[in-house]
Amino acid sequence: MAIHLSEHFTYSKLLRFTIPSMGMMIFTSLYGIVDGLFVSNLVGKTPFAAINLIWPYLMVFSTVGFMIGTGGSALVSKTMGQGDRKRANELFSMLVVLSLVLGLLFSALGIASLRPVARFLGADGAILNHCVLYGQIILLALPFYILQNVFQSFCITAERPNMGLWLTVAAGVTNILLDALLVYLLRMGLMGAAIATAVSQLVGGLVPLIYFLRPNQSALKLVRPIFHLPSVIKTCTNGSSELVSNLSLSFVGMLYNFQLMRFAGEDGVAAYGVIMYTNFIFIGIFLGYALGIAPVVGYHYGAENVSELKNLRRKSLRLILLLALVLTGLGLIMARPLSLIFVSYDQALLDMTVHAFRVISFSFLFIGFNMFTSSFFTALNDGFISALVSFSRTFLFQSLAVLLLPVVLELEGVWWASVISEICALTVSGLCLLLKRKKYQY
Repeated sequence: MAIHLSEHFTYSKLLRFTIPSMGMMIFTSLYGIVDGLFVSNLVGKTPFAAINLIWPYLMVFSTVGFMIGTGGSALVSKTMGQGDRKRANELFSMLVVLSLVLGLLFSALGIASLRPVARFLGADGAILNHCVLYGQIILLALPFYILQNVFQSFCITAERPNMGLWLTVAAGVTNILLDALLVYLLRMGLMGAAIATAVSQLVGGLVPLIYFLRPNQSALKLVRPIFHLPSVIKTCTNGSSELVSNLSLSFVGMLYNFQLMRFAGEDGVAAYGVIMYTNFIFIGIFLGYALGIAPVVGYHYGAENVSELKNLRRKSLRLILLLALVLTGLGLIMARPLSLIFVSYDQALLDMTVHAFRVISFSFLFIGFNMFTSSFFTALNDGFISALVSFSRTFLFQSLAVLLLPVVLELEGVWWASVISEICALTVSGLCLLLKRKKYQY
């Protein structure tokens, strides 16, 4: 039985409504792991390091999809809560068209700037060529990857969270099968891995576009779009936290790689790549919950249902605490088995990866609360507070930590930077929730 945004949410309904979003993020992580597994074990350590070096820059261009998806779904769900379904569909349609146009523009810009940026990040020789080859193919599919990120949020707003999950599964299976075909059987190397990822992104963006263009039974439909600049601005301000978060993560990722090249060379970048692939399984659970709960919060905020806002905030914090304890324990236990999947062929690299994984696992105690707080304020259409939390967490504290801690602790400081930054961000999250409780009455 479908759960509607307007309902009262018990723990059971919260989990049933958000589990598809969490599953979507977990599966995204799993097919990312398979992608990295093929490259690391069948193509080599150097191409694997090249992907991890250029990937943060490629993700800079995709951030607009997260911004429009989260910011737009907050605006659309609020409009639905106010009872104006026609207006909600017009806003939804306008934002989908805008996403596609921006995707085409950023694809061209990214391809043109790829080589000089890769060289600036420290790539040369074989690594530079690998960065450019992989990046060019990925950027060709950028418009559809942006649409995929947009639809991940809007499928939930359309009261079709399971659809978002199955779309992710379809994209992931496509990636895995093509990796097996192109990298393993046809021995196409890094080019094969890039093509597999690009085609999976095409599936993830094109299939939901076709679905919403056709007659359907969801809460949203693509209609003739009407451009409305104030709504675009509101979407951007609502989603500014996600834009800031993802831009910051890309920038900080490049900063981590720069520091790791200084202190550990190619092995440090490869170890960090393994951790980023595997850690997203854990982080994806928190992110999936935050993504899943946001349209519900936005709807009840639009409907001025104060009691339900309090209910959602209270139950969510309790669930996140439970998840934090469980996932931290799993991270410590699974550090070695997960690292072995990628780098069993190099004992020194394996030891470095396992140690770093265990250190960074302690950040799971805090990251869920910070992600939820940012998403909660996005859903309340308070883009400033949401962006403040995200900026503090993903850019300010991370940058300071990864720059300053290695001065004292060298390589160990790089690994602890994530934990320290999340602890600092937790103070900002707590203060924002405390200071804004009377304004929003949650």
